Amino acid sequence: MAARFESLNKLFESLRDTSHDFRVTTNPFPPLDPEKLTRSLEIEDKGAENGKQDIPPASAKDFDDVERVIVERIENQRDDSYQIMEDQLSTFSTRLRNLDFDGHFGQIQIANHSSVNDFRADVAGGRDELHGLRKGLREADVELADFRERNGLEKRVARTKSTTATAIKWLIIAALLVIETWVNGTFLAKGSDQGFLGGIMYAFAFAFANVISTVLLGLFVIPRIVHRAFLWKLVGFLGIILWLAVAISVNLVMAHYREVSASLVDEVGPEVMRRLWDAPLSMNDIDSWVLFVSGFIFSLIALVDSLLISDPYPGYAGTHNRYVKARNEYIDRKLDLIADLKDIRNDHNEKIEWIVRELSTRRKECASILDNRSRMVKLYAEHQDHLEQVGRKLLTTYREANRQSRSASPPKYFSTQYKMQKRSIIIDTSDDWSDKDLAERIQAAQLELGEQMKRISQEFEDAVTAYHQLDNLFPETINGPTQA
Repeated sequence: MAARFESLNKLFESLRDTSHDFRVTTNPFPPLDPEKLTRSLEIEDKGAENGKQDIPPASAKDFDDVERVIVERIENQRDDSYQIMEDQLSTFSTRLRNLDFDGHFGQIQIANHSSVNDFRADVAGGRDELHGLRKGLREADVELADFRERNGLEKRVARTKSTTATAIKWLIIAALLVIETWVNGTFLAKGSDQGFLGGIMYAFAFAFANVISTVLLGLFVIPRIVHRAFLWKLVGFLGIILWLAVAISVNLVMAHYREVSASLVDEVGPEVMRRLWDAPLSMNDIDSWVLFVSGFIFSLIALVDSLLISDPYPGYAGTHNRYVKARNEYIDRKLDLIADLKDIRNDHNEKIEWIVRELSTRRKECASILDNRSRMVKLYAEHQDHLEQVGRKLLTTYREANRQSRSASPPKYFSTQYKMQKRSIIIDTSDDWSDKDLAERIQAAQLELGEQMKRISQEFEDAVTAYHQLDNLFPETINGPTQA
């Protein structure tokens, strides 16, 4: 069972995505060096040379070629700075859009509704599953209670064995079969023309009949003797007689077979049957008696072991085991479902806590972006003033050199200061948030997310209560409510 929380996960993933790959530069508008420009453009030399030729003439109203080069250099730098500023503003706008507070606030409202519904859906699925298991447990409980009442077993529980103990008892039966085969083979090898191997083959046949018949009687027939019904008691009593008959007859046949096979090669079977009919207890060799007694003891051990595998009352252990299995399945599944819901709740709350922290981080980032943009705008304005001052200084240097070497009067515009046409910028403020408004919205969102965590935690507590209420819906009659 896994909660969807699709809206919350979308919000979580969107906030995990980095909002930009921008690195603020420390000097986006490199200043011009007027002295270096003066030398590189040879302004003083060109001013003096043009002055000797009275260029520009006194009547001139426009810049001469040297002045135009100076102004063009300044305005080219202005245009480059404008492009840098546009790129920076685009980057700032992208960063602000990527913060996407409006989108995140909208997703928070969606997540507040859908997350609780998703959690409730998981709870409902688990409740339906437990409902079926609890109903099955109730049926097994009623079956066991009815069995105990009908058979007068209310005062004692079923004697059941663990899986390990049961396996050990079956291993004991297998060991009895192997040991008896080996013992019988040792004794029967004397009368077999195939030696020990031939004796083992007959020994296994006798051991199998001796042990397996005893186990079958001990599991399914003899326990009937403790049954309340007289007819079943009679069946159990007949089972004991049948066991004695089988144990004695099988081991007598084996003992007589040993004696006859030692002296005869042909017609061993008819001779054994004749001796059993005429003198069943007449055996001349002490080893034959040892073989008979040991076989009977093996049969007795197999009987006791098979009787102890399960409860002596027929059907009691099976009925009790079905109840225990249903009870364990119900309890284990209930614990698993509660653990799953706890994991879902914890995962949900961890994401909420991360989102709350991330919103605060993004608020600081938003403030940083706006501060950097304001700083950049200020630097751009200062850089345009700087370019204008550099242009004025270069033109002044040129004109002073020109005046000093002129014979005629300079043009009137020489006394006019250069004014650079500044390029204004347009700032997109559609994605701007004031720190106060953003702080209020984030605080409201964090409160909503906190309430969502409380609702999920309350839903978890209600789910656990609802799961336990199934115990009251289908109460047990033997052990009372099944708590987990």
